[in-house]
Amino acid sequence: MKVILQSDVKGQGKKGQLVDVSDGYARNFLLPKKLAVAATADNINTMQLQEKARRAREAAERAEALELVGQLKDVVVKIPAKAGAGGKLFGSITTKEISDMLKKQYGYDIPKARLSAEPIKAFGTYEVKCKMGYEISGAFHVMVVEA
Repeated sequence: MKVILQSDVKGQGKKGQLVDVSDGYARNFLLPKKLAVAATADNINTMQLQEKARRAREAAERAEALELVGQLKDVVVKIPAKAGAGGKLFGSITTKEISDMLKKQYGYDIPKARLSAEPIKAFGTYEVKCKMGYEISGAFHVMVVEA
């Protein structure tokens, strides 16, 4: 029996996939637990429309990520910090602080999980890399100045 999976099923396939399973497995397990629907013409058409919409959404997100990476390369985020003797900071500048200041100064909302930088512990200019997804990454500069 051909069914369209509604969620990932171990050993069968991923969500949205059309798979051929035994009749008993489909009737007794997949269909009652709403893990799959029968592969009728209407359901197959709906699956194809959803796949098309998903591809369009991914293409739009990818284009948006490329545009954002292009805008970020000229950005310099200034972060004021207090320091002790020798220019060593009290604490360190983390990706959360960088993300917050990026949003405050330029309006770009990039979650801290997408930023990769070692904790900054001294004044100066540092390069911070950001992973935008879809194998797209960019970088911008962070300037730590005395508060």
